[in-house]
Amino acid sequence: MAPKYTVLCAALAALFSTSAFADATLDKAPTTGFAGTNGGTTGGAAAPATAIYKVSSARQLVDALKAQGDNPKIIKLYGTIDPTASDNGGPYTSKDDQAARLQIKLGSNTTLIGVGSDAKLVNANLVVSGKKNVIIRNLNINLPCDLFPVWDPNDGSSGNWNSEYDGVTILASTNVWVDHNVFTDAPKTDDKLPIENGKIKQCHDGALDVKNASDFVTVSNNRFELHEKNNLIGSSDDKTSDDGHLTVTFNNNHYLNVGERAPRVRFGKVHIYNNYFQGSKTASVYKHQYSIGVAYKAKIISSNNSFDISGASNCPDIVKNPGSSSKPGAITDTGSLVNGNPLNLAGSCSESSSVGWTVPYTASPMAASAVKASVLSNAGTGKLTVD
Repeated sequence: MAPKYTVLCAALAALFSTSAFADATLDKAPTTGFAGTNGGTTGGAAAPATAIYKVSSARQLVDALKAQGDNPKIIKLYGTIDPTASDNGGPYTSKDDQAARLQIKLGSNTTLIGVGSDAKLVNANLVVSGKKNVIIRNLNINLPCDLFPVWDPNDGSSGNWNSEYDGVTILASTNVWVDHNVFTDAPKTDDKLPIENGKIKQCHDGALDVKNASDFVTVSNNRFELHEKNNLIGSSDDKTSDDGHLTVTFNNNHYLNVGERAPRVRFGKVHIYNNYFQGSKTASVYKHQYSIGVAYKAKIISSNNSFDISGASNCPDIVKNPGSSSKPGAITDTGSLVNGNPLNLAGSCSESSSVGWTVPYTASPMAASAVKASVLSNAGTGKLTVD
């Protein structure tokens, strides 16, 4: 019999050779989503040692991004990254100052990843604009609050406050993977905002939006929580150049107390599978309105999602066209459940099923009945090993 220490060493070697202990900074986007196509998404995997950074402040983060431009880089975030910290100018002083410092622009060939479970981004908007090959992982993103929202009396039947700045904004970019993050309004949730003109003076915009003909994007294993207008795919009915683009996968995400847009899609070819949705139609804050928005020329393929929405009973409670009825989109679904019952898209929803495309990669969704347990154990931060 081999000595005990030999057996122990062999066991440890086998254990640490598994993917669970691999350095997540070198992961590439899986082939089970759009970011795994078009040559794949590797972020900063090709970075030399001189382009691997450890940062613990917004100033250090911005300096690292500027130093490397579009060259391959890996940036590891520790602690709280806050553009309003004293070493970066302090609180925003004006609308222009907020716009200039809040938006953190990522270059191509970038991996941005949090270390541990407590890496946090506050008062900031990550922007990927006109770039390629970007990975964002393992960050707690406290969604930014626009200090200068604008009142629009013509928005809706009685006007609304409109704000800018998402947690992550992807514009005219390709091959982007957003994985294992947490997006939340907390601690500044909507019930803590003032009422003006009879409406909540909304300071939050989107959690993660994909616009301007972006392609090959995967959004996976994230938790989106405590937010109203969550994921916007396509910015406007008039942005016809988006048609044929906006190829996005949403899989294995947890939507917890999200009001709407999970996601809302215009024009895009969007694949939504194995996501878990929790909410309530009667919640006092972040009341569930709908999950999947099938807006103008949307082409959505949905499968094996699980919706636990208190007060929901059929497809129209979950799926709807949130825009003009004269500008419909299309959606198909197989295997999804609403409070344990079939979604029944064909039987109770009026949206067209003529999506006109098939998923160009191989994905094998688990049964919707298994989604809750899987997503609750895997989505969010603190699940990755970062050396």
